[in-house]
Amino acid sequence: MQYFQCAIIGGGLGGLTLAIQLAQKGYQVVLFEKENYPYHKVCGEYVSMESWNYLERCGVPLTAFNLPTLTQLKISAPNGQYLTHTLKPGGFGISRYKLDYSLAQLAIGSGVKVIENCKVNEVTFTDNAYQIETSNGSFISEVLIGAYGKRSNIDIKLQRNFINNKLQGLNNYVGVKYHVKADLPANIIELHNFENGYCGISKIEDDRYCLCYLTNAANLKKYNGSIAEMEKGILMKNPFLHRYLTEFKSFYDKPLVISQISFAAKTQSENGVLMLGDAAGLITPLCGNGMSMAMHASYMLSKLLPLYFEKKITKHALTNEYTKQWNQQFKSRLWFGRQFQLLFGNKIMTNMVISALKPMPFVVNKLVSLTHGKPY
Repeated sequence: MQYFQCAIIGGGLGGLTLAIQLAQKGYQVVLFEKENYPYHKVCGEYVSMESWNYLERCGVPLTAFNLPTLTQLKISAPNGQYLTHTLKPGGFGISRYKLDYSLAQLAIGSGVKVIENCKVNEVTFTDNAYQIETSNGSFISEVLIGAYGKRSNIDIKLQRNFINNKLQGLNNYVGVKYHVKADLPANIIELHNFENGYCGISKIEDDRYCLCYLTNAANLKKYNGSIAEMEKGILMKNPFLHRYLTEFKSFYDKPLVISQISFAAKTQSENGVLMLGDAAGLITPLCGNGMSMAMHASYMLSKLLPLYFEKKITKHALTNEYTKQWNQQFKSRLWFGRQFQLLFGNKIMTNMVISALKPMPFVVNKLVSLTHGKPY
């Protein structure tokens, strides 16, 4: 078996940025990724400006990429009524295809053992280390990080509580994504509500726009699992989405789809496995900040893990301190995100809220600030 100080399950933004930082400090890191880079993911592909400097410190040449900056927000109700607002601190658009691949190359260059097309089948804790059984062999690691995204077979094996959490109807959502050719302003991110869901669209690199929407599984079931029929029957009742879904040309033959998305509260550790990114807690896409949260959490761990490796703190203290810092930074953002999710999922309520907020930009400012953090 190969031995590592840190093993990371999942090669998304949180896992990759953590791996890069640890490897640059001289630690032995292995990262398991079930796909092959580069590849597309269902994601809104909006990154708030709080993460710009951090990504450049990790080595991503964002300035050289010449990415679109997003400074305006437009939100519409299902009936087409809308408001626009200046977005502070704003964000930038970049595809996961480009960003994840850039980070994966940086990780490999930093000395991380990145194993692609690798499925983790079993994890056991013995003799103060984790034994990890994968489709590519067996590994031993002193620390194990779960950065595998919204849902995994590992969650079931660890018997995590959120799997069966039916509270507030926060389980069982479906995400759908396209890359499209659009004639929209390059500096605006749009959020268009429809019955039991909402759709975001904003510019990314290479003159493409990311169009990604979330809805509950009941909407899809109503149309016998047909994405196209659901879009015609529900989404296109919003006049903006009617135009975008009928006029904008997709670069995909068919959309990317994920299901069984849960916004129920999660724990930041399970049986000593430290959770990172969406595996630790998923903010609603309406708030648009999950990527920055994942990377900010990796920054926290990059400061805490060396203290453990150098035997300055115990594993118990590491787990407690990470959970404490994570909650201080993100717990309220997730809570507000869940409230927005419930508010904007209701057709009548959404129409009323958009109408009420139009003459109150100071309230919109406050709502945006609740879901964004400061540079780290």
